[in-house]
Amino acid sequence: MHENYSVEMRQIVKHFGSVVANDLVDFRAKPGQIHALLGENGAGKSTMMCMLSGVYRPTSGEIILRGEQAKIRSPKDAMKLGVGMVFQNFRLVQTLTAAENIVLGEKTSFWRGAGWMNDKQQEIAAIARQFGLPFPVDRPIWQLSVGEQQRVEIVKTLYRGASLIILDEPTSVLTPGEAEQLFETLQHMKAEGKTVILTTHKLKEVMAASDHISVMRKGKLIHSMEKSATNERDLARLMVGKELGESRTFQPRPQGKRLLEVQEVDVYADQGRKALDLISLHVNEGEIVGVAGVAGNGQKELAEMLTGLKAWKRGTIYFDGKDLKNGSVRAAMEAGIAHVPENRMKSGLAGSLGIVDNLLLKSYRSKERSRFGFLRMGMNRSWAEGLVERFDVRTPGLDTPVQQLSGGNQQKLLFAREVHQEPLLMVAVHPTQGLDVGATEGVHRLLADMRDNGKSVLLISEDLDEVIQLSDRILVIYNGQIVGEMSREAADREKIGMYMAGLQDAEEVAG
Repeated sequence: MHENYSVEMRQIVKHFGSVVANDLVDFRAKPGQIHALLGENGAGKSTMMCMLSGVYRPTSGEIILRGEQAKIRSPKDAMKLGVGMVFQNFRLVQTLTAAENIVLGEKTSFWRGAGWMNDKQQEIAAIARQFGLPFPVDRPIWQLSVGEQQRVEIVKTLYRGASLIILDEPTSVLTPGEAEQLFETLQHMKAEGKTVILTTHKLKEVMAASDHISVMRKGKLIHSMEKSATNERDLARLMVGKELGESRTFQPRPQGKRLLEVQEVDVYADQGRKALDLISLHVNEGEIVGVAGVAGNGQKELAEMLTGLKAWKRGTIYFDGKDLKNGSVRAAMEAGIAHVPENRMKSGLAGSLGIVDNLLLKSYRSKERSRFGFLRMGMNRSWAEGLVERFDVRTPGLDTPVQQLSGGNQQKLLFAREVHQEPLLMVAVHPTQGLDVGATEGVHRLLADMRDNGKSVLLISEDLDEVIQLSDRILVIYNGQIVGEMSREAADREKIGMYMAGLQDAEEVAG
């Protein structure tokens, strides 16, 4: 009766305390199919996949694999049943080689000697070649690129016999070229009869790579369809439950004076490695400058340098006509530089504190917020209520710890605090990473409004579509240097992708 499905999840319910993450969900996928699972943050799609892969157990409901009921109590159980999951945050041991990571956990693996390991390396390399996933099997993980590390994770599931493979936001760390290679690999898996379940918020990728699409909203699976029966706009509407606004039409506008000037600056990472190498760039008033690049090429250090979190060793930075003080967060803030960091809960917000306290973090010294060293509690709550309403932060109350809010609402709160300071420059790092399509639209609107009001934005993002859509001018960073620059009108995905991959002569190659 169920032989046509590799997996069926029937009437799945999952509670986390009083919160219902999945509410009587029915999900099914076929062999030889790439099945995309879409949904806003908190829609329940990740919870569903974590139950299928053994990370969580359902509160009720049943999982059927290849027509038989399955008891999945752990990731080990899932793997024995042919289910493997590649998480967005890789689970690899940095000091071990790629091959050692893949065989890690096999009984009596490492003491069998070099001969056994050599055989395993050859076996792993053969699997990698079969599915178009090349990487050096004998190199330690820390020496591999992010794209190669992802291939290691995928080959690990294939090596262990997975016939159903779940990929969680797989292109978020890849160059456009690497993403295309990944899609080719998915087609190889499909041809081998494997089931691939793809979770992503990038609708273009869903339409490019998948055969079938299921959409979740508020813990329920609300629609499932063949790709040919839908389009990006319909999918976006299904995800958020309403019609999204039209994308803002890009209107060139006169730019003001040069606001930020970075001249031949060196910055070193925490481990003593040079992260920025004689980097130079500028940002004008009323301009969004996008910085594209693969993770780990100096973007983090660039943002931290400009916002005072990291000092530079040589070079000069001018901001609004003055020298920017080196390594001072307060000086950067007082100069008019705001910061939306890459990790909002690690570097942007205090998770255990409520809404009011988080909004006060950068303004509690001001006369409006405190008097004679004491916070003006009543006024501050009214002020916070106004910001929560203005930025549409959905929260049970002002005293709710922000760690209990969804990712989208955490990001809205962070933007509310930073925009309220009326900065001259917003340094926004991966501002929509992990956000659903509705929250992403809101963030894009905020950044575009800042530009239209004469403010400036330095947008650091690994989402090339986002960079091209929002930026007046695009810079490409590679190995701590700006290796390419182009206007929005001249933006070419292939050329940008080549620069991101370190091909300095991208213009000539593309031509």
